[in-house]
Amino acid sequence: MIQQIDYFAIAPPLALALVAGLVLLLDAFLPAASRTKTALGAITLAGIVLSLGFVIAQAVRGGTRSTFCVPPNLEPQQLCSFVVDRFTLVFAGLVLVAAVVVVAMSFTELAGGGIPVGEWYFLLLCTLVGAVTLPASRDLIMLVVALELVSLPVFALTALKRYDGRASEAAVKLFVVSVVSTAIMLFGVSLLYGIAGTVYLSRLSEVFTGAVPAPGVALTASVVTVGVVLVVAGFAFKIAAVPFHSWAADVYQGAPIPVAALLSVISKAAGFAGLILVLVTALSGQAATWAPIMAIIAALTMTVGNLLAMRQRSAVRLLAWSSVAQSGYILAPLAVTSAELMPGAISASMAYLVIYAAMNLGAFAVVMLVSKTSARNELDDYRGLALRRPAAGIALAFCLVCLAGLPPGLAGLFAKVFVFREIIETGSGWLALVMAVNTVIGLYYYVVWTARLFAPAAGLAPRPHPSTWFAIGLALVAVVLFSIAPQFVLDLTSLSASG
Repeated sequence: MIQQIDYFAIAPPLALALVAGLVLLLDAFLPAASRTKTALGAITLAGIVLSLGFVIAQAVRGGTRSTFCVPPNLEPQQLCSFVVDRFTLVFAGLVLVAAVVVVAMSFTELAGGGIPVGEWYFLLLCTLVGAVTLPASRDLIMLVVALELVSLPVFALTALKRYDGRASEAAVKLFVVSVVSTAIMLFGVSLLYGIAGTVYLSRLSEVFTGAVPAPGVALTASVVTVGVVLVVAGFAFKIAAVPFHSWAADVYQGAPIPVAALLSVISKAAGFAGLILVLVTALSGQAATWAPIMAIIAALTMTVGNLLAMRQRSAVRLLAWSSVAQSGYILAPLAVTSAELMPGAISASMAYLVIYAAMNLGAFAVVMLVSKTSARNELDDYRGLALRRPAAGIALAFCLVCLAGLPPGLAGLFAKVFVFREIIETGSGWLALVMAVNTVIGLYYYVVWTARLFAPAAGLAPRPHPSTWFAIGLALVAVVLFSIAPQFVLDLTSLSASG
C-alpha cells in the first residue's frame, strides 16, 4: 500500500527546505557582489514569510491534519509521525516570526563582510526547517532528527565569523555539549522503545498508562524511571537548564549576536516543544516520576540563572544568564501530576515563552545596534544611550522592564502571573515562593542596566541600520501588543499538547 502524503500539512517546513536549496544554488552560481548578498537575504525573508503564510492558512482552516501515518491495514488505530494541531501552529508561528527578526539582524551582521552570506542563510533556513518540524513530530525518531536539525547548523553558524577565536571556541563548546546531550537522550529513547516496542508517542502513552500491555516485556519501574530521566536530561541540555547550563554564557558571547538571539528564542522554543510533547503526550502516565524532577530543575534553573546574571558586566552574557533564568520560569508550570491541570500548565508555559520571545528579541536587536560602535559590548557602553539614541534606548529600557515584570512593561508581569497562577493551582506552594524570590532578584540587574541607559555620558551614537531598526520595531510592537492585550496570548496558547 502506497503511503499518502498530505503536502498541505508539511507545506511550512517544505517551503523552507526548498528556499534553502534555492539560496545554496544562487550563492554558487551568482557573482559575489553586494547586490547578491542583499538578494539572498531577501529570498530568505520571502521564504520565511511564505512558510508563515502556510501556517496562517492551516490555522484559518482549523482542525487537525496528519500525515506519514501507518497504513490502516497494518494498524487499526491511526499512528502518525507528523500531526498539525494548534500546539504545532503556535510553536511554528513563534519560530517563524522570531526568524523574521533574526534575518533582519543578520543584514546588519553580514554588512561588515567576513561571513559567507550564502552559507549563513542556508544554515539558518535548515535550522528553521527543524524548528518548524519538531512541534509536529509525533514519534521518537522524527523528534530526535528534528531536534538535531535545529542544533547541527547552529555549530557552523557560530563559527562562520572567520579569524575570530571566541567564535571558534563557542562553536566547539556548543558541539561538545550537543553531542553529549544527544547521546544521553538517545540512550533514554532506546530504553523507552525497548520497553514499549513502539516509537509513536500516542502508543507510548497507552503502554505506560497500562491501557495497552507492553509487548512481551514486563514494565520495570526502575528502567522506565531511568529512561524518563535520561530523556529529560537530554532536553535540559537543549534549553540550558541547570545543571546542564554552563555552556550558555560562553556560547552566546562568542557567537554572532543574531545566532545568540536564535539560540535564546528559536532553539529554546524547539527544545521546549519537544520536552512538552515527550512528557505530556508520551509519558503522561509517568507524571509522578517526572513532575518532581521538573519542579527541582525549574527552581535551580531560575535561581542559578538570576544569581549569575547579577555578576555580569557584558550585555550578551547578562542576557545569556537571564535566558537561563527565564527557562526556569517556563519549566515551573510543567511540574504537574494531575491530568486535569496539564492543559492549563502547558498553556501557561507556552504563553510565557511567546511573551519572553518578543521581549528578548527586542533586547538583542538593540544590543546588535550598540555592538557596531562598542566592540566589548559591556553594560557601561550603554550609559546615556537613551540620550544619544532615544529610540533605541527607550526600546531597550522597555524590553528590560518587561523582562523584570515591572510596569509599564505589563507583558512580563502578565507572563509571570500566568505561571504563578498555574503553580498555585498545582499545589506547589514552595515553587511559587522560589519564583517570587527569584523575581525580586531579577529586578536588580534589569533595573541597574535600565538606569545606565538614562545616565549622562559622552560617547558615539550607534550607527543606525534600517534592518536593525526593523527588528527593534517588530519586537517592540509585539511587546506593546502583549502588554495591552495579554488575553490574546492566553487565547492563542489555550490548548493541549496531546493535540
